Amino acid sequence: MSHPTRHEVPGGPTVRANRGWWDAAADDYQAEHGSFLRDAGFVWCPEGLDEADARLLGDVRGRRILEVGCGAGQCARWLAGQGAEVAAFDLSFRQLQHSRRIDGDLGTGVPAVQADAGAIPFADASFDLACSAFGALPFVSDARAVLAEVRRVLRPGGRFVFSVSHPIRWAFPDDPGERGLTADRSYFDRAPYVEVDADGTPTYVEHHRTLGDWVAAIVSSGLTPAALTEPEWPPAHTRAWGGWSPLRGRRLPGTAIFTCDRPPAA
Repeated sequence: MSHPTRHEVPGGPTVRANRGWWDAAADDYQAEHGSFLRDAGFVWCPEGLDEADARLLGDVRGRRILEVGCGAGQCARWLAGQGAEVAAFDLSFRQLQHSRRIDGDLGTGVPAVQADAGAIPFADASFDLACSAFGALPFVSDARAVLAEVRRVLRPGGRFVFSVSHPIRWAFPDDPGERGLTADRSYFDRAPYVEVDADGTPTYVEHHRTLGDWVAAIVSSGLTPAALTEPEWPPAHTRAWGGWSPLRGRRLPGTAIFTCDRPPAA
């Protein structure tokens, strides 16, 4: 049984905890959320913002695109269906097995490897675009280092778009009901949310950064912030996802989507 705490966890234990957690949770995650995500769909967030409508990546046809933290490859599969040349990776081997299962069902083939976002296994300047829908970045201890890795594999003038939990949510309980509408901790408390086992070993780690922290990490990695999207809760959307719900979503932002660019070559 896991016990939640709040304390600092360095990079190595964070990676080990989250790899184990996602391997154990992947089956239930895909069973619960797979129909919402769709086998070949690009949903940015629990609010249901769809890349088919939002076009945050722009025209993807003929572009080389990397999905960071791909899970079962739903986003990468949709991008390939739009004419992009796609590669993907995830920390969890079990999530990648689900990607292969879906490929087998659909007759598709998403090129995906198991890797840590802190050491992306692709060559410099390999991609025109990169994307991440709640993949990797909420679960790493050093976001700047991951962003620097993404910058490295992007070509000059390339773009990275990624979604994470909106930082303001950290001041509120992760509860879809009325209790989740009252702040019970400081937005500025950056201690990660940690679940530990009976021996005190971390089994799940999610790191918190303020909006200012995210902007600073983007800039210090060598990327340039271009836009921040805060999806509103659609009136007809009734599905709850953990702490995301219609009740909370109509009052508080639940997701932050950052668009950032690698500057063009001089």
